[in-house]
Amino acid sequence: MGQKILPLSNRLILTKQWRSKWFDRKQYAQFLYEDILIRRYIKKKLLHSGISKIEISRLGDKVKIDIYPAKAGIIIGRRGQEIDRLKEDIYNLIKRDVYIDIKEMKEVETDAQLIAEGVAFQLEKRVPFRRAMKKAISSALSHGIRGIRIVCTGRLAGAEIARSQGYREGKIPLHTFKANIDYGFWEAHTTYGIIGVKVWVYKGEEINKKLNQSSFGSESKFLNKASREKSKWKPKN
Repeated sequence: MGQKILPLSNRLILTKQWRSKWFDRKQYAQFLYEDILIRRYIKKKLLHSGISKIEISRLGDKVKIDIYPAKAGIIIGRRGQEIDRLKEDIYNLIKRDVYIDIKEMKEVETDAQLIAEGVAFQLEKRVPFRRAMKKAISSALSHGIRGIRIVCTGRLAGAEIARSQGYREGKIPLHTFKANIDYGFWEAHTTYGIIGVKVWVYKGEEINKKLNQSSFGSESKFLNKASREKSKWKPKN
């Protein structure tokens, strides 16, 4: 199962959080479509600012967007002019009140999404794929991570037959739920086709204890009560 499912969704509540924090039964499809439009637009417009993730939360018709960039200065601009322009563009896109919060990334070298984008940008500049992957691995390992794996798939080095090539250092325990594994994916648009880049980064074991207790506390109480009742039960002669 660890090999077939997205590592982020597989660890929700335990070590990861939802990227879209809202729920609505009647307008679910509309809100989901708007989230996709917002993420695609921000990624396309702010591609070179190195955006790790975009979190969207809703309250009525108000939409709050948390952007996690590597270079916050590019997004903010002089006196916040670029953010105001971004708000107007998103408002014209979804016709709702928009609030944007910029939260700069602290550990850029160990973020899986930024590593994948960095490797993809190098492939577009015709850097040899082996050199790009090995450089990204050595840079990430020097910042204290436990393991990393990078896989490139497509017409590597202009070959006529597409193939996959990957490198791995350290441990990547995909089947361990409490393992804090970050995942990133990006596509490199080269002259000989699209090359997909996938990155897994293992940052050690971690678990959100508060969420774990609130989510599974009632279930554990029920199981304990059932086991006690079972131990008291005696068969009738």
